[in-house]
Amino acid sequence: MDLSNARWRTSTRSTSAGGECVEVADNLPGVVAVRDSKDPAGPVLAFEPSAWQAFVSHAKRH
Repeated sequence: MDLSNARWRTSTRSTSAGGECVEVADNLPGVVAVRDSKDPAGPVLAFEPSAWQAFVSHAKRH
């Protein structure tokens, strides 16, 4: 997976205190990439956009 054009962002609910956070890149064609903000060179999870949207919708309801 080529992540060279990924535009990573953190949640608007994240704080600058350095807590547990993930970064999401949803600008890539056909994939949403997720990584640990404390380890940007570490592993990346990849989701189909529809699966990521279903996850986000579920999380917003709970």
